[in-house]
Amino acid sequence: MREFLILLIGIKNIITLANYISIPSPCFVIEEALLEKNLTKIASVKNGAGITILGALKAFSNYSTFPLVLNYLDGFTASSLNEAKLCFEEGKEKAHLCCPVYLEKELEAMLPISSHITFNSLSQYERFRGKAKDLKIGIRLNPEYSEVGTAIYNPCAYDSRLGVTLKELPSELNEDVTGLHFHMLCENNSFTFERCLASIVEKFDSYLKKVLWVNFGGGHLITHKEYDVNHMIGVLTKFKEKYPNLEVIIEPGSAMAWKTGFLKTTVEDILVKGDVTVLMIDASISNHLPDCLEMPYQPEIRGTEFYDKHEGQKYKIGGMTCLAGDFLGNYSFDVAPKVGDELIFEDMIHYTTVKTNTFNGVNLPSIGIIKSSGEFQLLKSFGYEDFKSRL
Repeated sequence: MREFLILLIGIKNIITLANYISIPSPCFVIEEALLEKNLTKIASVKNGAGITILGALKAFSNYSTFPLVLNYLDGFTASSLNEAKLCFEEGKEKAHLCCPVYLEKELEAMLPISSHITFNSLSQYERFRGKAKDLKIGIRLNPEYSEVGTAIYNPCAYDSRLGVTLKELPSELNEDVTGLHFHMLCENNSFTFERCLASIVEKFDSYLKKVLWVNFGGGHLITHKEYDVNHMIGVLTKFKEKYPNLEVIIEPGSAMAWKTGFLKTTVEDILVKGDVTVLMIDASISNHLPDCLEMPYQPEIRGTEFYDKHEGQKYKIGGMTCLAGDFLGNYSFDVAPKVGDELIFEDMIHYTTVKTNTFNGVNLPSIGIIKSSGEFQLLKSFGYEDFKSRL
């Protein structure tokens, strides 16, 4: 353990050494004060533009925070039966459903606990519209315009399975279709949204004039330090003036939990491989941080530099599994790490706990929260039964 008397975790949170030591390793740690700061900023767009904002559970589903989230946002969007049940049971809210495909055997359980349902295809809409008649029905449209650079995250790619294209749409929608749903962003700013919105208005103007609500999906990175909130409010206000018939909805996911916590890990072994030193930790990149390999991106580790920006010994971080690609690079440390030292991965709350797996039988990291008071509270720990129950 590196020696210090107090550890400054976030802007508002000071946690004592005793509380910090109580955090197990590995552990995802949510910082409540930082989460509330994000929610406050998101709510400023909601209130300033007079729109509805939902939290996307696919990015952040830690239900112990739902009471706090619902102080600022209007509910949640769900992409599965399990997410809808979590929304209803823990959030006491009916979900806005938007699933790429609905299973008939699950639909009867989803409908009573949901307020809206968006169909990804016209065929599923025709198949299930009768069953969903008591909900607000929407169709997901593919605007065929996006500025998302990473193909795996681009919902508007040429061969995308997500959403109905303009060419596929009938000239008139049935009366039971009361809303439209678009998704075309991934951690983008308000100026990207403005360009996407212009494309939507150009293509779908006649449809927008005849429905009652429109959902512009997620990917609005409102809580990034450079995000222009006033510009976003202006874009949305102008759009609402053009279409006064519409309730406007957005559903940021990453923005809720952006930079609101970390993953605490421990160095368990050190391997020297040529000019690179590998730090073997008690967690896995492929199991616990899959976005780092899918995106891919290199997360910050507290107290390090990326070695292309800093002179010094080159380090990679090795995970616990036998997957050859279960590692991250490349880092430089001012002080050479030792077995038993901790590595703190920054910004490890969104798209992490919702994506973890137990490949190789590797245990899942614990989940905890640092309350605004500075107290650490362990929310969940995992063991053999969690691994076994998935098999």
